[in-house]
Amino acid sequence: MAAYECNKTDNAVGLDRAAAGRYGLRMSLVRAATGGDAGAIAHVHVESWRTTYAGIVPEVYLASLKETEREASWREWLTLDVDVFVAEVDGDVVGFVGGGAIREPVEEFDAELFAIYLLREAQRRGIGMALLSRLAGSLKARGFRSMVAWVLEDNSSGSFYARSGAVRVCSKEIEIGGVMLPVVAYGWMDLEGIAVGVGSGSV
Repeated sequence: MAAYECNKTDNAVGLDRAAAGRYGLRMSLVRAATGGDAGAIAHVHVESWRTTYAGIVPEVYLASLKETEREASWREWLTLDVDVFVAEVDGDVVGFVGGGAIREPVEEFDAELFAIYLLREAQRRGIGMALLSRLAGSLKARGFRSMVAWVLEDNSSGSFYARSGAVRVCSKEIEIGGVMLPVVAYGWMDLEGIAVGVGSGSV
């Protein structure tokens, strides 16, 4: 991932100058999410689903997504034992990541990446890797050792996980919008590698 520099506050991490320059804006950072971010996270979540999963997930389902409903869900999620971070560019939330203890056993993995999404215009700028690294560092500090993420098999983001050091572990099918779709589990055996940075280029 693109390297980053610590700000003076403990809960905000600035993206490196090169990444910020590529994005063409003045100020980029990754910070811990708060309850007040629920609406912004919901917006990124819905917009990302519609652009990322078009042609994969049924269009009727994508059209039915409502930011107000997602916002209510995120307000609840942000009160749970889940690590959530947002990426800001010039003060606007353009992406987020969330993870915590694994929900469904997968081999020996103990943590799970629940979600990582970016607005289309914020992708391929180093921001996705910065979010992933921040989550990995946080989970490692909590005592977790490894992490797994479930990804729709037809989603091109598989290469993003591979570049960050994840390997394909297993697969299954899930139901979305009345259709069974294949998903793949990507796993990182050691969070340390992600937490210290994993090269450049990202979602």
